[in-house]
Amino acid sequence: MTVFGNYARYYDLLYQDKDYIGETQFIHQLVQTNAPDTATILELGCGTGHHAILLAKEGYSVCGVDLSAEMLQYASERLDRVSPELRARLEFSQGDLRQVRFDRQFDVVLSLFHVISYQTTNADLLAAFTTAKMHLKPGGLLIFDVWYGPAVLSDPPTVRVKRLENESIQVTRIAEPIVYPNKNLVAVNYHAFVKDKNSSAIDELSETHTMRYLFKPELELLFSQLQMQIVDDREWLTDRRSGLNTWGVYFIIRN
Repeated sequence: MTVFGNYARYYDLLYQDKDYIGETQFIHQLVQTNAPDTATILELGCGTGHHAILLAKEGYSVCGVDLSAEMLQYASERLDRVSPELRARLEFSQGDLRQVRFDRQFDVVLSLFHVISYQTTNADLLAAFTTAKMHLKPGGLLIFDVWYGPAVLSDPPTVRVKRLENESIQVTRIAEPIVYPNKNLVAVNYHAFVKDKNSSAIDELSETHTMRYLFKPELELLFSQLQMQIVDDREWLTDRRSGLNTWGVYFIIRN
């Protein structure tokens, strides 16, 4: 296996500076403000399980779903390190958020870290939101964050370089975006160099993440088809009103 043979191996390293605790408290406050009786949460796109485990510590029962078996393996390993009481409130399943179906409903559905922006077509978006609706109890909430269209177009993405390391590897990742304004898409071309500290071997990986930036009117149209209503939309973590300078915006939707 190459150094980059398993994306999940370096995923947590790439996002080691992500404030999972602060984000979880922010989500917890949103839930308590808008649906204070919430007990159960479905997380679509749970990744390696950081948010799910922290939400379980707040007392919620959390079901996490992700498409990546590798990500879920890391989430499973995290479960092995928590108490039996906490583990009883957590479960992880592999599935495509556009198609996955459970035989029960939840108080809240979450989809964080721009997972919805990875749904690049209208059909993908509608399928993802249909999954959320089918798993929400009447009056339940869908909470998700996206790349916000007005900000993306007023402050276009630029080339960025990220460097980081742990005890075994050093990673340098270059992100080169290409904007497709007539498709509401940004193709982010990643090129990463990974150095093994023990052998000094360097591995390379190139991949493209295509992201859709979204506007409130198109979301209003999609949710009107599902008979769901936008409750609020603000900047992620700051709660500023959505606008030309709010790249990451969360939406709260009532079923």
